[in-house]
Amino acid sequence: MNYPKILVSFLCLFFVYWSSAQIKVDGLTCELLENPSGIEIQQPRLGWKIKSDQREVFQTACQVLVASSPETLTEDEADLWNSGKIETDQSQLLPYGGKKLGSSDECFWKVKVWTTKGDSEWSKPAKWSMGLFYYKDWRARWIGFDRTFPWDDDSFHSRLSARYFRKEFDLKKEVKEAKAYIIGLGLYELSLNGQKVGESVLAPSPTDYNQNIKYNIYDLTDKLNHGANALGVVLGNGRYHTMRQHYKGYKVKNFGFPKLLFQLVVKYADGTTEYIRSDNSWKGTADGPIRWNNEYDGEGYDARKEMQDWNRVGFDDSNWLQPEYVEQPDGKYEAQLNPNMKVLKELNPVSIREQRAGTYILDLGQNFAGWLQLNVKGHAGDTVTMRFGEILQDDGELFTTNLRDARATAKYILKGEEPETWEPRFVYYGFRYVEITGWPGKPTVDDFVGKVVADNMAVRGTFHTSNELINQIYRNAYWGILSNYKGMPVDCPQRNERQPWLGDRTIGCYGENFIFDNAALYKKWIDDIAFSQKWDGSISDVAPAYWRYYSDNMSWCGTLLTVADMLYRQTGDAEPIRKHYHAMKKWLNYMEDRYLKGDIMTRDSYGDWCEPPATIEEGRGKSADRKYPSALISTAYYYHYLNLMQSFAALSGNQADIELYQTQAKATKEAFQRTFYKAEQKGYGDNKLTENILVVAMDLVPVPNKRQVVQTIANTIEHTNGGHLSTGVIGTQWIMRTLTKEGHADLAWKLATNSTYPSWGYMVEHGATTIWELWNGNTAAPKMNSYNHVMMLGDLLIWYYENLAGIKSSTEQVGFKQLVMKPEMIDGLNFVDASHETPYGLVESRWIRENKKFVWDITIPANTAAIVYVPAETARDVLESGKTIDEKDGIKILRSEEGRVVLEIGSGVYHFEAKMKKQKS
Repeated sequence: MNYPKILVSFLCLFFVYWSSAQIKVDGLTCELLENPSGIEIQQPRLGWKIKSDQREVFQTACQVLVASSPETLTEDEADLWNSGKIETDQSQLLPYGGKKLGSSDECFWKVKVWTTKGDSEWSKPAKWSMGLFYYKDWRARWIGFDRTFPWDDDSFHSRLSARYFRKEFDLKKEVKEAKAYIIGLGLYELSLNGQKVGESVLAPSPTDYNQNIKYNIYDLTDKLNHGANALGVVLGNGRYHTMRQHYKGYKVKNFGFPKLLFQLVVKYADGTTEYIRSDNSWKGTADGPIRWNNEYDGEGYDARKEMQDWNRVGFDDSNWLQPEYVEQPDGKYEAQLNPNMKVLKELNPVSIREQRAGTYILDLGQNFAGWLQLNVKGHAGDTVTMRFGEILQDDGELFTTNLRDARATAKYILKGEEPETWEPRFVYYGFRYVEITGWPGKPTVDDFVGKVVADNMAVRGTFHTSNELINQIYRNAYWGILSNYKGMPVDCPQRNERQPWLGDRTIGCYGENFIFDNAALYKKWIDDIAFSQKWDGSISDVAPAYWRYYSDNMSWCGTLLTVADMLYRQTGDAEPIRKHYHAMKKWLNYMEDRYLKGDIMTRDSYGDWCEPPATIEEGRGKSADRKYPSALISTAYYYHYLNLMQSFAALSGNQADIELYQTQAKATKEAFQRTFYKAEQKGYGDNKLTENILVVAMDLVPVPNKRQVVQTIANTIEHTNGGHLSTGVIGTQWIMRTLTKEGHADLAWKLATNSTYPSWGYMVEHGATTIWELWNGNTAAPKMNSYNHVMMLGDLLIWYYENLAGIKSSTEQVGFKQLVMKPEMIDGLNFVDASHETPYGLVESRWIRENKKFVWDITIPANTAAIVYVPAETARDVLESGKTIDEKDGIKILRSEEGRVVLEIGSGVYHFEAKMKKQKS
């Protein structure tokens, strides 16, 4: 017997098995979404994550199987697509290449990969479903009540009751599959046999309903009864029946009365299909317990009007009305791929006190967006009134002046049964404090629960440092961003505005992406922006364009470009660029035709919006609603967009446009220098901090002048401003990264850690648990003074992750296919512990330094690589896992520069230790 050959064979088999066991595939996505429903493109793009404990794992090939059912997805075959072995390293956004897909088709799929360290087993199956491609796929009719009822008040403060609809039906055969498709405008809640369907609240996402309408899909296969069933739908007003019916000056859009389009498609085991659809066989009423609901003003609920079991089989609806067939909205129906809102957290109040007889102030301890659940016992007709606010007055009373004419109120009328539990359904509030009156007896903190409501998106980032102020600002940012995700990114959650202003997210969306998986939301929002575009090319400052503001502002409307750029840089997805390239080009052409004079873009609307008053006292009692248009700002952004459009043209196959953008950019740069440079002040324009920051950030400064302009910036911060910023929305979008890139990370750190006015730390020192709208939010006039905003974050979060943690995507291989990891060594910062879930997997960066020793733990996902800048003079000063650096271990030494050893590493977990000289801050 030849034992050596047997042993060799055994070892080979063991190695193959061991390698396969070490390579796993999971995290399957379609269009960057997990198991999505409603895909409406014929070649959706598939992605997956490769998991391995080994280093330098790179995909070399893959095979994808896609089938129409779990049964036809076999071990090595599928009926829709068998890609065969594809030689590629692409593990994200790989286009489906199988049979043509039809409306509502189900697709089940799996993938296996070959890598440099062995091949994987097949992944666990994932799925996606197609949407409804055609108008005729909708068999239902729009129903509703296009009128008010006697108890409604449709004047300035719209007080319209919720509409209730129900339908009973019988299923006589075995159900194979059942899907519900619903458009409930403005908002809906769906129930089946008395139970709410899904966890969504305030659905669907708001849109400009004249342009685009979202529908949601629910799988009800396992929820239906054999025999009798009952559907229930409640409609709230949302943005459809708008909050202000007669608002002068804002040109508010109103779309009509709430309405419903619904169909349940039941596929039976015998191959037949039945449709249960909205029509006039349903029954409806507006005389239910939700007496009024208004996003600005709140919700009123009369428990005495409750209709027990109204959404169950057997309810007597003989007194209900036959719904009316109503006119359909103009917008195109489209499956909603961004997540609906959900109750994400519950907060227990920290205190309650009696402010005066019968009036109590409840403190939730955190400013947030959502609502309050109450548990109460009393007599029928007792009325509990709750008013919501962000802060208190000096005398302890609730402060509501900054809400303007938003009433932000909830009223609950008891039915007299014990105990009673209630929470609103079709509104949300921005608040920390609640004023409560009419409570039967004396309330305690145990009678209330705060419900945090926001888009149901995953948290993708963590961030912690040795500086507690930095950490608190990060927490405030988290809460501020979360509060303002409402199916669109809004400016604030509390007052009579709550609008999706473009300028608030121009750069902020980029930083938000490090914390939240916001790609689907921003893909939806970039569509909203494009839908706001008029026939001449102009774009609204607010999108969806609920307020018709077309101010022709470069720095606001160009958010169409910057959001697309963020999505490409952070996820690798160029499709939003391709989809909206012509809208971008049309808008730039419009602006050029109207406002480009001598290669200078002369039109700006807001200037450096909300720049801080020179002192806290100077701004006391003054409104920040002041505009200072600046041709310097508009021209700088115009130049920036011309450069973006060159890369966008290449990515979208419009190469013929590249030279046009290059030529115009060159002419604008020269005209900018002639027009705005002031040699005597070694700066630009009025020599404001924002002006000089912009020209440096956007590469508008000729090389010979750059050092002087950077020094002017430093002098402005250190001497003129006493170590503080003086930037509004525009300058704050660029200041932290620009300072750091130009060798002044120490100044950026000072701005980040200041606790005196104006600074993020000043907000914290004065009790902020979110981010204020204004740097002087505690002294400014209340008319425009939100305590839960995000626009003043600027590029702070980007700086946290990219410059402090060292987690940054390369611009050459975007979407974190290649990382650039270069944390700044700043006096006063001793450690950073951060992570970010990229499309390829988790990146971790944990570093600590003590004296001249630097310890850095890094995790790089499989199928990616990183350029790593270790603070050390030479490679001999660097150890990895206790050993000297050796290229054979998968670490390639590239060079040494400016006190750092530059390495290239593949995937895996690394532990670096380095001797470092004291770094120049």
